[in-house]
Amino acid sequence: MRTLAILTVRNEAAFLLEWLAHHRAVGFTDFLVFSNDCQDGTDAMLDHLQASGWLTHIRNDGPYDKRGIQFTALKTADASEAVKAANWILTLDIDEFVNIHVGDHTLTALRAALPDATAITLTWRLFGNANIIRYSDDPVTETFTKCAPDPIHWPWRAVMFKTLYRNDGTYRKLGVHRPRNPVEAKLPDARWFDGHGRELDETFKRQRIFSNFGQPNYGIAQLNHYPLGSMESYLLKSDRGRVNHSADKMGMDYWVERNFNTETDTSVLSLKDTVQSVLQNLREDPVLQDLHNRAVAWRQHRFAEIMQDEPMRALFARLLMTPQSRPISPSSAKLLTRYAMAIRKNGKQ
Repeated sequence: MRTLAILTVRNEAAFLLEWLAHHRAVGFTDFLVFSNDCQDGTDAMLDHLQASGWLTHIRNDGPYDKRGIQFTALKTADASEAVKAANWILTLDIDEFVNIHVGDHTLTALRAALPDATAITLTWRLFGNANIIRYSDDPVTETFTKCAPDPIHWPWRAVMFKTLYRNDGTYRKLGVHRPRNPVEAKLPDARWFDGHGRELDETFKRQRIFSNFGQPNYGIAQLNHYPLGSMESYLLKSDRGRVNHSADKMGMDYWVERNFNTETDTSVLSLKDTVQSVLQNLREDPVLQDLHNRAVAWRQHRFAEIMQDEPMRALFARLLMTPQSRPISPSSAKLLTRYAMAIRKNGKQ
């Protein structure tokens, strides 16, 4: 059983080894990684990992499809040998960690819990900043443990999902959140389930990219999403720009909509011992360790550079003055839910 994780990265070498170690421990057998326009050595690290047989690395430095960097990478991936050979596929980002709550916390246990599934939606659980200011070279999954409530009523983006799906020819193309371009004759045999164990309706087979909010979504599995990190890391993320719209800087709107710190969840650490073993093996490679250390130093140096820019200093000041987010009131949640349902009814998902 070959399970493929597809990843696109830029300037993420400081986080790459932890991410790879975690997902190998979860049970991914193959990794297809695209890099673009890296200044921190991410591409060099990926080249070395490819030479070591750890993954497949494709440089995605442009020109890009009109839909952006990530869609260009996925278009290339569609025709790759890695995709053709995979039994199951999941498209991920570097700030997303698969977190399985059943059995031995691996993909094998997840598939055993949902034996009829041909697609499983892994709903985001947003992990907030926890008022951490400085970037440090520490595991993301251990540093950021404050997260959104379960269930959550708003915003709908908080319950977006990524789809682990069987590569059986039902869908012709990869997508950021879900497989695309279905073969109509195969859709009746598709069985979609969510991370709470519920079978999903027909709309999920074609177009949905978020779970229903206001209900529990994490009973069997979830996707830990760390979109913010430390305040310093968020400034670097804003400097990089959005993945498919690199000219668009991330500001306070992105931060506020994702900075939930109302609950604590450390369940992703259930595989900590296995992850640490894989990570130790990676770091015993002196080339990888040197590249990692250089990437950490690059982040620290780049932060000092962007602090010379007044708009970046102003954004950092706003982050420092913003309290941790609090749960939305029930009355506001009801109002926003009605608004969201109206959007969905009008087909503006």
